Amino acid sequence: MSTASAALLQRLDQLSAPELRRLLAEQLTRQKLGLTWERDAIAHDRALNADVVLPRLVPEASHTPAGCTAHANLIIEGDNFDALRLLRATHAGKVRVIYIDPPYNTGNKDWVYNDQYVGANDRWRHSQWLEFLYQRLSLARDLLTSDGVILVSINDENRARLELLMDEVFPGRRVGSFVWRSRTGGNDTKGAFFSDNHEHVLVYANSGFRFAGDEKSYSMYKYQEGDRLFRLSDLTKAHDFKERPNTYYPIHDPATATFYPCNPQRVWAYASKARVKEGQKIRGDTIEDLVTKGLVWFPPEQRVEQFATRAELLEAIARKDVPMSGSTPLLFADMPELDFWVGKRIGYGRPAFKRFKEGLKNENQPISSWLTPRQEEDTVVGGLNMPVVGTTEEGSKDLKETMGEKAFPYPKPPSLIKNLLAQATRPGDIVLDFFAGSGTTGQAVLELNAEDGAGQAPRRFILCSSTEATAKEPTKNLCRDVCAERLRRVIAGYGGKSGHTLAQGGEFAYLQLDKIDGADVLLDATAQHAATLLSMRNMAVAPVDHAQTAITVIAKQADWLLVLCQDTQAPTLAALRDLHQQHPQARLSVVTPRPKALALWLAEQGIAAHTQALHEVLTLGQGGRRRRQ
Repeated sequence: MSTASAALLQRLDQLSAPELRRLLAEQLTRQKLGLTWERDAIAHDRALNADVVLPRLVPEASHTPAGCTAHANLIIEGDNFDALRLLRATHAGKVRVIYIDPPYNTGNKDWVYNDQYVGANDRWRHSQWLEFLYQRLSLARDLLTSDGVILVSINDENRARLELLMDEVFPGRRVGSFVWRSRTGGNDTKGAFFSDNHEHVLVYANSGFRFAGDEKSYSMYKYQEGDRLFRLSDLTKAHDFKERPNTYYPIHDPATATFYPCNPQRVWAYASKARVKEGQKIRGDTIEDLVTKGLVWFPPEQRVEQFATRAELLEAIARKDVPMSGSTPLLFADMPELDFWVGKRIGYGRPAFKRFKEGLKNENQPISSWLTPRQEEDTVVGGLNMPVVGTTEEGSKDLKETMGEKAFPYPKPPSLIKNLLAQATRPGDIVLDFFAGSGTTGQAVLELNAEDGAGQAPRRFILCSSTEATAKEPTKNLCRDVCAERLRRVIAGYGGKSGHTLAQGGEFAYLQLDKIDGADVLLDATAQHAATLLSMRNMAVAPVDHAQTAITVIAKQADWLLVLCQDTQAPTLAALRDLHQQHPQARLSVVTPRPKALALWLAEQGIAAHTQALHEVLTLGQGGRRRRQ
């Protein structure tokens, strides 16, 4: 029970009847439909604190090829809650796509909460999982651009809980979900002779987002008329001939004098002039109009029959040797106006509507929510835009090929994440994965960059991963030894696969997180902390080194310079004066521990500049307060 609830119970005896009625009305109207969990009955995440999180560059763990002057890609080692707190201070509104594969809350010790594994018998397992994700998703929400999207993998068992939680964190932003066939075979997992072979990817997005669609969807436009491409579309609608007798009629091809019977289970979608009643108005074209305009396709090669007598026709009907639609005969003994078909040229093919490519309002087709396993690629119907991806087996195989061993359990296949990012990202976008695990998302980003070709701004990745060290394995470091090492090998090339150049994003900075009490920031924060934080916030990059100089140029534009000054000693001031003389047209913005004193000195020198307090810059966006529970 919360403190507020306990206090309220103590006051009940002191309240009057009107006060009790008002209180009851307030409590009832506050209730809402949605997800609840025992937030007050579980120990809140220990990561919720007032510390300031600062990034520390680890050059020996970074990958800095020749020519790299700044790191656009980041791998962050540490608790992802702390990483998200840092990113909220540096990348708010800058991340276009977030993909995460969080722990699935299976009870098989697949995740840690408050430094302990959560097992299947933990009475608060579901509440702890929801609280764990709620805190992280709430931070991640602030990182998305106005057209940003978050995609979250989840198993079928926990999909409902997670979807309600996402509704809570991202109200009104649900797009839908992908269904991924994660394996092509499986054992009974429920004790009911039932194999759970699929997972979901939930999609929530800000209003400006849309998927790219399938640029290769034009393959369905395989027919040509002059220089115009078209595809075939159904001419029928889902009503039977008894429901819509006026649209149950034969279609006539005047060029060949051939007639086509209507499907009694699916009548034509267009009216016929022959069936229009006197005074009746028709909206749009009739079937005769479409034929005259050349918009109806008739099969060029087909079987055509003529039955000289009714008896011959009935005999063919009895043999089911008549035009068919699947298993439905289009001519049958008790059909209306059967005698009409005697002596007519009857086509056994099916006419269709011509849809020309140039008439499309949106030439790309929407992406399907069904992710098809590679083993079933041949069964995909052309034009439905179903991405073809691998199964979990591919993920394990690819990781083993890269690392020489299965260094991480249940890695997602690169083709799954790559297909999702191909649909959700554009060149130059920032992609975040704060449950990065073995680094598959980073590999997918690099592969997409390689496919873009020269001249395109590379996508950037930010991967957050913990060490997963325990008392039994104190030296374990999943982030450094698996995630970063995998990306290093992917960039270099492995297993006969080409590597990735600097222009394709083949670099990354490796960052560790230092947490400092808000009151001790100026004492404990280093020049490297400040330089890295400022670079990330102002340029969305990390520096390649942490050379100690009197002043550090953080960002430089034609008319603007952002500079870090750690002190106001004579050598520092002289270096600052020299820098201004080298860039006299650029307005200085200087971060310093003593902004007022430096501002006075700059004014005396006749240098136009803006000064910022180092303490404010270091704590901006993190604040010295605990987040509201």
